[in-house]
Amino acid sequence: MTGNGTSPIELAVLDIAGTTVQEHGLVYEALLDAVRDGGAQAAPADIAPWMGADKREAVRALLTKHGSERPSEDDVERVHDDFRRRLGDAYARRPPAPYPGVPEALERLRGAGVRIALSTGFDRAVADPLLDSIGWPGDLIDTVVCADEVGQGRPAPYMIFRAMETAGVRDVARVLVAGDTVLDLQAGTNAGAGLVVGVLTGGVSPSVLGAVRHTHLLPGVAQLPSLLHGTD
Repeated sequence: MTGNGTSPIELAVLDIAGTTVQEHGLVYEALLDAVRDGGAQAAPADIAPWMGADKREAVRALLTKHGSERPSEDDVERVHDDFRRRLGDAYARRPPAPYPGVPEALERLRGAGVRIALSTGFDRAVADPLLDSIGWPGDLIDTVVCADEVGQGRPAPYMIFRAMETAGVRDVARVLVAGDTVLDLQAGTNAGAGLVVGVLTGGVSPSVLGAVRHTHLLPGVAQLPSLLHGTD
């Protein structure tokens, strides 16, 4: 499968929540509730810029900007732990699931020789139970990279680079990055990925995603195989 017309795509780095997995926006509800209980006077609109970000970085920034005093690292960890608890409870009540057509799309990509990496603003303690609940990685996923495993989360490109390292891909022009948030696209661009694809499953409007540098906008990850076939 080819990407930009010259470089075959060897690796697809895909976001989890809102991109490959439908979790009904529960992550941002849990984040808002946790930072509010932690003392931040935050509104839903204040959460939007942190969609796709390292959640610990998001907690620190929201407490700093909207709290009455600068938070200590203990404060950040306490609120982040509360966020994880709230999110786990929410997922237990309303379990996440792959978006329609995504498992089939991943199978097609794997069948065409494309390695699959998932990246996420969650830390490993959140990501692993979420993926286990839907039966991933299994045979579909080559590697999973979490925000707490790199020096800085999105929009920094480091999770993409870690995925490349783990998957054994050296040429970033042969990497496709897809996500549902502005930060996903910025990370892909900062990495120099051959394809930077915005998907509309996460609820961010086409006008917002379209204003960020990208190569393609698609309805969802289910359309990725057709995109790559179309550029052969």
